[in-house]
Amino acid sequence: MSKDCNESCGSCSEDCAERTEQKTEQKNDFSEKPHEMSSIKKVIGVVSGKGGVGKSLVTSMLAVTMNRMGYHSAILDADITGPSIPKAFGIREKAPGNEFGIFPVTTKTGIDIMSINLILKNDTDPVVWRGPIIAGTVKQFWTDVIWSDVDFLFIDMPPGTGDVPLTVFQSITVDGIIVVTSPQELVSMIVSKAVRMAEMMNIPIIGLVENMSYFKCPDNGRDYQIFGDSHIEEIADKHNLKVLAKIPIDPKISTSCDKGMIELFDGNWLDAVAIILEKMEEK
Repeated sequence: MSKDCNESCGSCSEDCAERTEQKTEQKNDFSEKPHEMSSIKKVIGVVSGKGGVGKSLVTSMLAVTMNRMGYHSAILDADITGPSIPKAFGIREKAPGNEFGIFPVTTKTGIDIMSINLILKNDTDPVVWRGPIIAGTVKQFWTDVIWSDVDFLFIDMPPGTGDVPLTVFQSITVDGIIVVTSPQELVSMIVSKAVRMAEMMNIPIIGLVENMSYFKCPDNGRDYQIFGDSHIEEIADKHNLKVLAKIPIDPKISTSCDKGMIELFDGNWLDAVAIILEKMEEK
């Protein structure tokens, strides 16, 4: 502290110890603790720079994959205006609650899920809310929902870099994020925005997953790039990231989601990602 200090940090440019401590306190003002009855080991965010790339699909498949490996997985559906997680798992009942808090709905194979559609009276009711209310709802899914003995909580975030991703990154201790993309060149620019946001917020980036990467013809076994050549390797090199998986266009996957049977999907595309997450859990 300078000898001429008047304790008015707002108009001072000195970087003294007291000022540094104040900055740290201000930085942590946004952090929120989970419900006191919750137990969560690892929190993994699943993000994308734009909509329609299959972020919710990847989130669902990751939760199913870790569940198959013997871990208790859960999904916090932070896409308030476009919730699709309950549909993929065939969930129709509403989230129960009592004086202690709200409880997630458990799927057939034991995956806990919390989504706005589990609270709304009708699944088709639109969520016509402004950003701060949406962000506050996501925060409540963290603070008011009782997540019991969860090994991996996957947060399915809405696309872009707006209120909800900012709220999640500031309020919740996220152990790492997985960025979902598709092959189009346009997407590479948008993915870079999501990656740079995570870097700015000091959130560890586990790697990239490319959805709709190719189509394997059942007649000749050849792979066809329906959406053109992939650019995911270029994005990965640019940001020094890993390409974790490439998921093909497979009608069986979309059929599983439409029928609410994503837990029965047949494919090992995310096994490599699961191994990385398992090592994180061990640490």
